[in-house]
Amino acid sequence: MKRIFGMLLLVALALPMSAQRILSLDSCRQMALRNNKQLGVSKLKQDVAANLRKSARTKYLPHVSAIGTYEYTSRPISLLSDAQKESFPHLGTAMVSGMQPSMAGIEASLTQLGTAFVKLGVPPAEVQQMMAGLQTSLQGGSATLEASLNALGQQIVDAFDTDTRNMFAGSIMLTQPIFMGGSIIAMNKMADISEDMAENSLNARRQATIYKIDQAYWQVVSLHHKKVLAESYLDLVKKFDDDVHKMIDEGFATKSDGLSVDVKVNEAEMMLTKVNDGLVLSRMLLNQICGLPLGEAVTLSDEMTDNIAVVELTPQLNVETAVDNRPELKMLQNGIDMSKQATNILKAGNLPQIALTGGYAVSNPNLFNGFEKKFGGFWNVGVMVRVPLWNWGDVMYKVRASKGATSIANLELAEARELVELQVNQSTFRVDEANKKLTMAQSNIQRADENLRIANLGFSEGVIAPSTVMEAQTAWLQAQSQKIDAEIDVKLSQVDLQKALGTLE
Repeated sequence: MKRIFGMLLLVALALPMSAQRILSLDSCRQMALRNNKQLGVSKLKQDVAANLRKSARTKYLPHVSAIGTYEYTSRPISLLSDAQKESFPHLGTAMVSGMQPSMAGIEASLTQLGTAFVKLGVPPAEVQQMMAGLQTSLQGGSATLEASLNALGQQIVDAFDTDTRNMFAGSIMLTQPIFMGGSIIAMNKMADISEDMAENSLNARRQATIYKIDQAYWQVVSLHHKKVLAESYLDLVKKFDDDVHKMIDEGFATKSDGLSVDVKVNEAEMMLTKVNDGLVLSRMLLNQICGLPLGEAVTLSDEMTDNIAVVELTPQLNVETAVDNRPELKMLQNGIDMSKQATNILKAGNLPQIALTGGYAVSNPNLFNGFEKKFGGFWNVGVMVRVPLWNWGDVMYKVRASKGATSIANLELAEARELVELQVNQSTFRVDEANKKLTMAQSNIQRADENLRIANLGFSEGVIAPSTVMEAQTAWLQAQSQKIDAEIDVKLSQVDLQKALGTLE
């Protein structure tokens, strides 16, 4: 692994400086925000919530639907019985047959009438001719009546033949909600809350991404300055090692002193190797978060500054700002509001529902003008009322459960507020502590520089042992390292405080 880190470091050093990109903290933040996949997911969720809100608004408006049906049945509907279908076509025959006794009586009367005409002096031949004509007319009228009535009966049978094996129907229906127990209003409020929750989730994810990139950014800056410090320390102990070996040759120092210094040189080289390895990995992590190739060489603007941070005034404790700005608390409040509206929707299950309906329906066959084998339709307008009467307490139990969920959400919000208040206090104290550490580290730097100067001067004059110089060098290294850590801690503590207050942007 060390060989791999070394090769990556050599590749990075081999790149020309002109090809390196210089990035500030703000540019790293912008790149990280553009590259973060979860932020993209949160933005898509926000779009989903916005479309759901628009969908909820449509519940206030009338809805129009069209329905078309076709049905084939194995048997048609019959409005006449089988006996009626058989008797109606023979209606005239049955009637004429029933009139036969009356016809015989009429013929007998005609015979008597003819006899009377003969007695009155009418010639028999004329009477016979006249009676024959009357009988012929009577028989012809009966036949005509029989045929007409039979035809009429057949028409009746044909008219009542429905042939409903092929049935077509269609309708256009309009429904306008008038009162739904408040469920539509609650549904729209839930859609608004859902959209607000998606926005708060996006802000929370955005702050988490900024916090993550800030951590990686300042880690790289810290390791870069520690690398410079390790190189300076290595040069320092190498020079001291050379001086000690010269004094050994002149007899002013022992081999034991030389071996001790050699150990320090090895330790300095090992420390530089570890710092280089950590810096390579930290740069890879920073590039990954920013969406850059892992091996791309970048230079951070804060790497080129001698003083990473300065002591700043300790901010005042401001819990109200955190309560107002923290997206996590806003999301919990959204959950409470959502639970309340869900309770309202459940309550609507026990309330009447009223809707206005209207439309146009057609069918084939139709019965609007007798029975017709063609499309016919009608308009319709109505009011639909639904009143729940009994559901065994189902809605009541659901409402109680929903209110319990709301109470749980309220307790979680109260607990979260306490934790946020604790975070704000801790972050404020940490900023104050980081400022104090930086002040102390700056003072220690001056003491360590003066101590190392005096030790080097005493060693050159032969009045201070090499071990004392090495102790001074170690103290100088620690003081410089503590200063870097204190400066980074100041930056990170400020980031922690901004995140705790919900103002990290």
